[in-house]
Amino acid sequence: MYLVWLDPEVSPTAVRTTMLDVVAPQILALGVHGLTMDLDDEDAQIPPLMPPPQGEPQVRAIVSVWVDAYDYRGDIEAVLGAHAPRLAGYQAVESLYRDYGGNAWSAPRNWADGERSPGVLTVSLIEQKRGMEFEDWIRFWHDKQSPMSEAIQPRCRYVRNAIFRSITPDAPPFRAIVEEGWPTTDHVTDPMKFYCANGSAETMNANINTMMEHVGTFIDFDSFRNLTLSEWILKSV
Repeated sequence: MYLVWLDPEVSPTAVRTTMLDVVAPQILALGVHGLTMDLDDEDAQIPPLMPPPQGEPQVRAIVSVWVDAYDYRGDIEAVLGAHAPRLAGYQAVESLYRDYGGNAWSAPRNWADGERSPGVLTVSLIEQKRGMEFEDWIRFWHDKQSPMSEAIQPRCRYVRNAIFRSITPDAPPFRAIVEEGWPTTDHVTDPMKFYCANGSAETMNANINTMMEHVGTFIDFDSFRNLTLSEWILKSV
């Protein structure tokens, strides 16, 4: 998985056209087994759930590539590097906790590779909490946070990418890249819908408190980053 920084002046439309029309065909031509791009395009211009520090350069794309072995990545990084002044690459262990059609919030996927996924995607970049042992950290994330959030949020897809190691110099020390799909923009921007409150302020506040208690247990908020992106599945695995 690659975090991709582009020139800050690149427009959301240009993010889409550059990554989909130029970069993606070159990567696919390398014979990769799968390719997904999460893009800061014109359909993803929704404020993130937690704004980044002012002035911090923002990740504009996340590129996930499935290959036989991470050793065979040089040509991929050359393609990305020709358009991105900065890359951060990671070897990831993917867990597809919930796919489209796996609950009441989405029907099974019925759109073709190369079409934008409906709804909106939020992506969380998470470091291991300081002072927390790895096994305690990942068990809390997987065994407590995942089922809790599944129960109180309208999430139609949930991909847990646990970072095994970084594969590019100076990559931020993230240990998780979490991709969460939501049915509509309203389900992200309206707290009543985001916390499945059905118009009840009491339910909404209770669910917010539960979420904040859990998140605070395994995340340091000063290093946490959240992005709102569009999901493009270009070659299914």
